[in-house]
Amino acid sequence: MSLDFDTLDALRTHNPAWRLLRSDHAPLIASFLHRVFVAPNVRVMAAADLAEALEDSLYAVRQQLDTPTAFPKSAIDYLNDWATPDKGWLRKFYKTGTDEAQFDLTPATEKAISWLQQLSERQFVGTESRLLTLFDLLKKMHEGSETDPVKRTAELLKKRAEIDAEIARIQAGDVSVLDDTALKDRFQQFTQGARELLADFREVEHNFRQLDRNVRMRIARWEGSKGALLEDIMGERDAIADSDQGKSFRAFWDFLLSSRRQEELTELLDRILHLPAIAALQPDTRTRRIHYDWMEAGEHTQRTVAALSHQLRRFLDDQAWLENRRIMDILRGIESKALDVQANPPSGIFMEIPDARAHIELVMERPLFTPVLKPVIASLTVQEGDDPVDPAALFEQVVVDKARLTRLIRQALQDQNQITLKELITRQPLQHGLAELVTYLQLGSDLFSVAIDEHSTELVRWQAADVDGHLTSRTARMPRIVFMR
Repeated sequence: MSLDFDTLDALRTHNPAWRLLRSDHAPLIASFLHRVFVAPNVRVMAAADLAEALEDSLYAVRQQLDTPTAFPKSAIDYLNDWATPDKGWLRKFYKTGTDEAQFDLTPATEKAISWLQQLSERQFVGTESRLLTLFDLLKKMHEGSETDPVKRTAELLKKRAEIDAEIARIQAGDVSVLDDTALKDRFQQFTQGARELLADFREVEHNFRQLDRNVRMRIARWEGSKGALLEDIMGERDAIADSDQGKSFRAFWDFLLSSRRQEELTELLDRILHLPAIAALQPDTRTRRIHYDWMEAGEHTQRTVAALSHQLRRFLDDQAWLENRRIMDILRGIESKALDVQANPPSGIFMEIPDARAHIELVMERPLFTPVLKPVIASLTVQEGDDPVDPAALFEQVVVDKARLTRLIRQALQDQNQITLKELITRQPLQHGLAELVTYLQLGSDLFSVAIDEHSTELVRWQAADVDGHLTSRTARMPRIVFMR
């Protein structure tokens, strides 16, 4: 972002974080929101609980200032004012199924509070760990982008030599440890990064909500077909999931959900916080469970995305209901006009319908195929062979009944909206093995709506006879295929 005069003037006028810092009540707002939301890592709070907490803070401030008339408005009025679009410091919303308002911080407010936290003078400013981190990031980017196998191998051999040399020094009794200054430097960088990570979750959640809002606006103004609309919306969902932010969040979530990683983080935090140098810093008690705060914030973001998807589905259903209602209004209009014509028919012929008769075309009436080129047949004498031929092989051909498979899929979709191919085969085992499985795939592409999840793999098993006639188990590994109504 360019920090020119016009950009900064626009930010000073429109950015909620800057407006918060310019507010006359900034000390009250920032201190209260930090104490209620940021410090305990609270994501959502009911309006009644938040108003009660703010009322206690206002009473304490009035007592401290010895001015009973300070901050004359009620707590709920202040909260509603902070949640207006002009302020944008809180987000006010209603959960599904409840009529009580909920409040949450906006990303801009959390940025302003984080900036205020950095204004205080620090007793210790570490630079070594940050320099090492930056240097390590550059090395990883260089190594990860190197395509020459010789250079990659040489770098790995160099690392192995350094590790072997360090193992030899430790076995010889030369054990080097970090001094207190280095420990404090790295711990300070860890706590700062942990707090910034918690703040990033609100921005990620805000971006998902902004995407949902844009999709709803597009649906409201859409004038094309429903199929094109759904394709466009699903493309937007895939785009946010496949974006850099979506991929990074998914990788972080997968890493944190590992039970082994959680146990490792817990053990490391316990050991580090018991070091004398770190204990002397008197770290925040929540640092011991910071990874659980990450999980809680990430889970809240996941729930928000799931709720947005459910609301979007319901919004699309409402649009479909309105479209069906419009069709019914058109049909009723046709019926009413037909009744008017019946009561007062026009003179003469005003509508003609062709005779209702069936057009019958026998199979034998169709002409045979006529090749373009006349084939040249060699005049060879056909001699009768001596080898016995079993005509039963002509009747052992495998024929897959597509109509039966189509009925099975439609019967399964009568009770549920979708079913996977594996569930379908579990209900009705394959009778003709691989040929019947391929027919299912062909029906999915021709007659039904099908979704293919390439990230999930399913095993489909069936029994088949070998050359000797013995039944053997066969298995096909394929992506998850879902038939939809």
